[in-house]
Amino acid sequence: MDNTTDTKLGLKENARQFWLLVLVNGFVGAMVGLERSVIPEFAETVFGINGHTALLSFIVAFGLAKSMANMLMGRLTLRFTRKQLLLIGWLFALPVPWLLLYATSWWWVLFANLLLGINQGLAWSTTVVMKIDLVGEKNRGLAMGINEFAGYLAVGLVAFLAGYIASSTGNVTYAFVPGIGFSIVGLLLTLLFVRDTHAHVKTEAAQTSIPLLKNIWKDTTFCHANLGSVTLNGFVNNMNDGILWGLLPVLLATKGYSLTETGLLAGIYPAVWGLGQLVTGRLGDILCKKQLLSMGMMIQGVAIAMLLFADYYLILVAALVILGAGTAMVYPNFLAVVAENTHPVQRPQSLGIFRFWRDFGYVAGAVAAGVFSDLFGLGAVIIGTAILTVGAGVLSELRMCCTKKLLWHSKECSTGLLRQA
Repeated sequence: MDNTTDTKLGLKENARQFWLLVLVNGFVGAMVGLERSVIPEFAETVFGINGHTALLSFIVAFGLAKSMANMLMGRLTLRFTRKQLLLIGWLFALPVPWLLLYATSWWWVLFANLLLGINQGLAWSTTVVMKIDLVGEKNRGLAMGINEFAGYLAVGLVAFLAGYIASSTGNVTYAFVPGIGFSIVGLLLTLLFVRDTHAHVKTEAAQTSIPLLKNIWKDTTFCHANLGSVTLNGFVNNMNDGILWGLLPVLLATKGYSLTETGLLAGIYPAVWGLGQLVTGRLGDILCKKQLLSMGMMIQGVAIAMLLFADYYLILVAALVILGAGTAMVYPNFLAVVAENTHPVQRPQSLGIFRFWRDFGYVAGAVAAGVFSDLFGLGAVIIGTAILTVGAGVLSELRMCCTKKLLWHSKECSTGLLRQA
């Protein structure tokens, strides 16, 4: 359906396709959840890898591949349809569980995470862009909240499932078996039922008053006061997530928790993160996104520091819940801010650049955690992460403009101006 006069924007008007994409993104998140709680145990029991640097190398592989795939996705939308890119993303996911099941060396694991990163960059980014295409401006925050809810709730649930399978069977490798089904179902749903959103893009482009960015790369990365702030916060957010992905199981082990308990605890943070976005995404449509972003980052920083000093189980659970809530405040609103500050034609490229820097935070976090935890210890890394996260929130509070709609004009990067539409 390419006739834009017959194409309506809105969550209600496109409910069937929207909820189908929510389901598809749940399977995308499930692929990441497979590794969330068991990779440290997998590395140690199967390959005898104990060092933090070696252990976190798989996150570097994942983060590099995902960040590059995010950026490429934006450019590839100029040549391929959204649906085609989503299908390509699922094709990269198919070999991942098989490589992990039959890995004979750590290099197999790294290669599997390269493929997984490409899958996440293409598939998750495409579902984000397609939902934004469908819903239009009115419920964009809610749409992003639902999208990220589905993805990260799946991450949390499958992280627990993987930990349970590894513990109950006594073989950590079996935790990857569900990934075979996840990848096949995701591919088939996309192939058989997902429709492209090209007509919706044309409809919104004909209605929008948002100006084109002069330099999409520079404006998204740092020039634009709102886009640049969101990009920095996204980078720091995923940096702390990358650090916790690798080091939280190690921290919990030092506190005496079993593999099953670690799987449950490691799943709390992404599960709250996922569930919370149902509320915080909608709040972004009603309240000032700037406040949600700055407060969310500062709350994350406090919660990360709490993890180190939590000597009691209930305090540890509370810290993980608070961390998940803080992340939920920022995550859907990152995407909504990018969407509302970019023209529909440029939006996939701007979102791709934002997601490139955001997911490059995984790489920075993994490298920093691996190197500095070996040099200075686990505690120093966690405290440093907490301070950086709070600092990013303070910066967004000072720099961002709290408006719903923005027009941006800049003759030079250093003189970017915001004025209310």
